[in-house]
Amino acid sequence: MAAGTKPTYSIRDIPPGVWILGFVSMLMDVSSEMIHALLPIYLVSVLGASMVTVGVIEGIAEATASITKIFSGALSDWLGKRKWLAAAGYGLAAFTKPVFPLAPTIDWLVAARFVDRIGKGIRGAPRDALVADLSPPDLRGASFGLRQSLDTIGAFMGPLLAIALMWWTADNFKAVFWFAVIPAFLALALIVFAVREPDRPSELRTVRNPVSLAEIKNLGPAFWWVVAVASVFTLARFSEAFLILRAQSVGLPITLVPIVLVAMNVVYAVAAYPAGVMSDRMSRTAVLATGILVLVAADIVLALLPSVGGVALGVVLWGLHMGLTQGLLAALVADTAPAELRGTAYGFFNLLAGLAMLAASIIAGALWDITGPQGTFLAGAGFALVALAGLLMVHGKIGSGPASPTPD
Repeated sequence: MAAGTKPTYSIRDIPPGVWILGFVSMLMDVSSEMIHALLPIYLVSVLGASMVTVGVIEGIAEATASITKIFSGALSDWLGKRKWLAAAGYGLAAFTKPVFPLAPTIDWLVAARFVDRIGKGIRGAPRDALVADLSPPDLRGASFGLRQSLDTIGAFMGPLLAIALMWWTADNFKAVFWFAVIPAFLALALIVFAVREPDRPSELRTVRNPVSLAEIKNLGPAFWWVVAVASVFTLARFSEAFLILRAQSVGLPITLVPIVLVAMNVVYAVAAYPAGVMSDRMSRTAVLATGILVLVAADIVLALLPSVGGVALGVVLWGLHMGLTQGLLAALVADTAPAELRGTAYGFFNLLAGLAMLAASIIAGALWDITGPQGTFLAGAGFALVALAGLLMVHGKIGSGPASPTPD
């Protein structure tokens, strides 16, 4: 969709609140990725879990976060306030981080991952809606791209710290999990004390029941087309845990396996902000289509080049596709949903994407056990092509803009 007139700005024009929210995301991602970079290997090699178990755990974790987002997003629209809901989510995630080193069994880890993702779900939709509230329309793509870049810097700093700490502690998983507690609490402090929420514009409608049928209709057809395309696309991009397992399958030592997420997220972080800027200056759907094609290439490489070099190329392409798509999908939600329903819009968007992620991770784990990694990644390429076809079909519908709300 065309985002409007071509903006002329520098990165310094992006509002301070967006920067702060980006740093909050960065710190929490440092904490989370220190754990997640090692968790699949810990489950398989230490606790004896199967690949299907890994897929189920990852899928349930992400689906839990997505289901929670719909309630927190709707609540933020009803209250007209978003910051403290986001802070509550970050707080819950911070206080559950110590469970990971203390967990004696797989059941404990599943419970810890479940509660941690509830925290993610509580904060996700209000935080994204807050970014949209803080961002001028002509800087929306750049603002979401910047927040995504800072978030993703944390996503590669976490695995880097995990690598260093695994070396320093002689592969002591639990010690690394304890170190991950520190940045989580720093993120909580930053959102509580440094983020200032803007006043709600007086011209916005009061939303009495954000999840009522009338308000769901007010979200408009353009928004629902965005959700439909994003849901199919999510089927193609299953959990990054399978990138880690692919690296291990071609012989990468356990100590170095987290480098997979480092490489992917470096590319992701570098690409996300420029992709957002491009989407402000041209067509968001053109940039998004390019990202889907890059994912197809990544899946083919990961399926057909079973070597360290092949995995490295596939991981780089995977990170590039993430940079070209994730911030843009969030910006498209803000473009197409009414401002007073943004929290609810992000909630529905993430709910359906989360259900797709649950299905994708279970399918990926089952295919891996039955056909090996080739079947998993080739299936991902197939789903990506279906998403691309859907995007091209609805390009004009997505470009129709926000819905006009029914009078309150």
